[in-house]
Amino acid sequence: MLHVRDQEEGQMSISAPTLPGQDAFGAIQEIVRMLEADPNTDWSKVDLEGLRQHLIDMNEVTLKADAATKSIDGGLQIAVTGNIRTRAAIQRMVPAHARELDQLNSWSAKTEPLPDGVLLTVTSSATKEAHRIRGLGFIGLVVVGSHHQPHHLAIAKGEFSHRH
Repeated sequence: MLHVRDQEEGQMSISAPTLPGQDAFGAIQEIVRMLEADPNTDWSKVDLEGLRQHLIDMNEVTLKADAATKSIDGGLQIAVTGNIRTRAAIQRMVPAHARELDQLNSWSAKTEPLPDGVLLTVTSSATKEAHRIRGLGFIGLVVVGSHHQPHHLAIAKGEFSHRH
């Protein structure tokens, strides 16, 4: 049994676990709570399945994609590749994320299609930023910025989709 000390009374009381047990489940649960708390939620547009599919894509890109990096003048070139489901996730997510990166820190980001994924190139004319790009590598570049959580809410509200 999980016990939490009641600071005010000095007594022990039983408390329920707070973690949902799986990160995608928890992310969707958080979004559902937000939607339910918002009296302006248009439930006819809500797309939680779209959010679920996006979280699956995130898992594929984060854990299953291969990322072959090559240092280039001003930054990094990364061949992001994978098989079947992973390749599809890469092709949906990496170009969209490159558009976000292109707006950050005086960076330039672009993608080119590869038969089994995407070629991501991120550069900067500032030497310090070029070093940062190389230090971040693929996964660091994927997580940089603070657009992910609002993006998930927009997907759930039916306002955005990576689907083709």
